[in-house]
Amino acid sequence: MTPTRRSLALLGAGLAFALLPAFGVAGAWPWIVAGWVLGVAVLVADAAFSARTGDLEWTLDTPSVLYVGESGPATLTWEAPSPRPMLVRATLDLSDVLAPQAESHAIAGPEGVRLSWPLTPSRRGRATVEALWLGWRSPAGLWAHSKRVPLDREIPVLPDLPRVRAQAIRFFADRHFRAGLQVERYRGDGSEFDSLKEYLPGDDHRTIDWKATARHRRPICRQHRAERDHQVIFAIDSGRLMSESVAGVSRLDHAINGALLLSYVCLATGDRVGLFSFHSRPGPALEPVRGVAGIRALLESTARIDYSADETNFTLGLTTLAQRLRRRSLVVLLTDFVDTVTAELLVENADRIASRHLLVFLSIRDPMLGELVRTPPTDMVALGRAVMARQLERDRSLVHRRLRRSGVRTFDVAPDAIAPSLIQQYLDIKRRERI
Repeated sequence: MTPTRRSLALLGAGLAFALLPAFGVAGAWPWIVAGWVLGVAVLVADAAFSARTGDLEWTLDTPSVLYVGESGPATLTWEAPSPRPMLVRATLDLSDVLAPQAESHAIAGPEGVRLSWPLTPSRRGRATVEALWLGWRSPAGLWAHSKRVPLDREIPVLPDLPRVRAQAIRFFADRHFRAGLQVERYRGDGSEFDSLKEYLPGDDHRTIDWKATARHRRPICRQHRAERDHQVIFAIDSGRLMSESVAGVSRLDHAINGALLLSYVCLATGDRVGLFSFHSRPGPALEPVRGVAGIRALLESTARIDYSADETNFTLGLTTLAQRLRRRSLVVLLTDFVDTVTAELLVENADRIASRHLLVFLSIRDPMLGELVRTPPTDMVALGRAVMARQLERDRSLVHRRLRRSGVRTFDVAPDAIAPSLIQQYLDIKRRERI
């Protein structure tokens, strides 16, 4: 229990009142003593009528699971300890995985009060609500009470699967996307036999099946579809650069969300999807799975990919991946780079992968880089930043051009463009039967 500004102001008024005899005010002592007795009585009475710690009844509801970049509410329900209104405040001690929260306060009436905070994790792992701080005032506002309640509630933080599902639903609801998916899944200009149908004017006469025509005594043609049961492997870099935050979420989590969304599409079209992660050494991996139900195994595997402060070893990582691949596959490499030495090693090892497999390379660009280039500099510091940003963009473009010369399909996109770019590229590859 600590005095508030109101009680200190009351004390200051009492001291000023006690100085009256010093200014020649005669007969003030009885009034001074009476005033001090009254002031002390008010302080004691206000403290006596304050809510005690043992009288507090509260419940704190926290989410059972959180998803990266998405908020989940933590709600405090505080039962009123007395029928008199009082000012209450509360705040949470959170681990560094969660964004810090400001103190919340409200006037608690006879029906109690509810306070809420949005818990927003910036990375996967385990978030902890370490403690709850409660504060309340005495009825006259002369005393402030506080209490720290240890909680240590752990909340698992997973990849943002609800967002991935919502994006997948939007993609599948789009008429143009369904039209492209129809070509991949069912009938179209592919090399795999699908069915027979009666020949109609406008059909390619080269598709006529003469044996079936003779049996049915009318022109019958063959329908084909794009091949299925291909192997798609996501190679995800989890090194130091991928742990850095872009748009409030790490590059690694942006990459995982894009990979999960494309996995939905791959599994829905009949292909198999696998996972391989690496930083300074190989990390969690998953053998290719099939069927939409396989997304659960992919989610569990991506949840095990940890953030690393080590530099990425592209030589070890991509060599290990190449040794594990027993058949030609579509390899989707999600990474980023800055310095030319790392880029040289990246290009050299990506060329080896591309010699046996179809490689799609995607680097995650920081939108701030483009803003620095486009914004006119106003001073020498801004000019230096713009020059450095322009040089970084040129280096990135050079790396992508070198990879394209080796037959690699490359993209350098902002986080919000990862999923659309990957899906568009995947459908184009399926349509052309490049795998």
